[in-house]
Amino acid sequence: MMGLLADYTLQNVMLGAALIGVISGVLGAFAVLRRQSLLGDALAHAALPGVCIGFMLAGAREMGSIMGGALFTGVVAALLMVALTRNTRLKTDAALAATLSLGFALGVVLLTWIQRRSGASQAGLDSFLFGQAAATTRADLYPMMILVGVALVGVALLWKPLKLMTFDPIFAAVTGLPVQWLERLLTAMIALAVVTGLQMVGVVLMTAMIIAPGAAARQWCGSLLGMVILSALLGALAGIGGGLVSALAPGLSTGPVVVLLATLLALLSLLLAPRRGLIPAWWRRRHRRSHTSTDRILQTLYDLAREHGDWHYRVEQGAVDAYHGMITEPQLSALADRGLVVPAQHMPDEGRHWQLTETGVAHAAEYAQRRRRRFGNGA
Repeated sequence: MMGLLADYTLQNVMLGAALIGVISGVLGAFAVLRRQSLLGDALAHAALPGVCIGFMLAGAREMGSIMGGALFTGVVAALLMVALTRNTRLKTDAALAATLSLGFALGVVLLTWIQRRSGASQAGLDSFLFGQAAATTRADLYPMMILVGVALVGVALLWKPLKLMTFDPIFAAVTGLPVQWLERLLTAMIALAVVTGLQMVGVVLMTAMIIAPGAAARQWCGSLLGMVILSALLGALAGIGGGLVSALAPGLSTGPVVVLLATLLALLSLLLAPRRGLIPAWWRRRHRRSHTSTDRILQTLYDLAREHGDWHYRVEQGAVDAYHGMITEPQLSALADRGLVVPAQHMPDEGRHWQLTETGVAHAAEYAQRRRRRFGNGA
């Protein structure tokens, strides 16, 4: 393993993937919170013509020119999308679809035209579609480091305005913040993240790197700062892990493996996160259901009847379900078998109702008295 980690190519791949994970995680957290998951997809596809334009201007596969061209067309696409949503009747999803289709179609046309030209300088240019991490050199990492540094500094300097705009854009506008300019700037920084990952992940898969770490971190964190930090760490973990897996299993492309690991982290977070995970939520519901005794259901009917001044007050089963957060029909049926409640008819269009029997009233009153004595004794 140590010999593998000393490999020059693997070091470049892991460092580049970690950089992509960090910038994608930081900016993707804002995209997830602002419900702009498709924005990364549109910007990634719109960056393809910029890759081609940068290549044509440089006359060779020079990363600085290519990333500059990709950033330019990505920002232009973002501004076009904003203009379409603000100045036409198109909704955001329609503007995203139009921008994505237009950018990708133009990129494919330019890519085809370049590849038909004579010479070998355009070799490997199509790797920007799906990424080619193994072709990353130390010189390619320097522009990536600059872009990551610019994005992180921008987020740090604009932390409070970005935070306010993310959670309450209307209040941000009322307080005098330039919300529209902040939105454009945040979109441009997301375009920076997309451009950073073109070499390794590619146009097609880059949108997953923008969304997956942020979606995973959202399940674990309740604060924006914690979410941004965890999202960056998860993105870097996916990048480094993808580089290692692709190195240990020759023939696997690094970009797709990185995306698969990031998606796996998101799925595990959706399932296992303590507060928002599906499995803990299921367990809490099961625990609550198992610990909701028939006496508590009976006490609910008793309290409602007492509030209405009628011990035979008809209580709708749906109201009892909503109060306890569960289906209470099994407990109500068990109470009916004990002769404590009986089903009752109320209005034809309403749900099933239940009312206390004389025995049920006495039992509920005794249960309430026991609880008062227990709590009064400090239990």
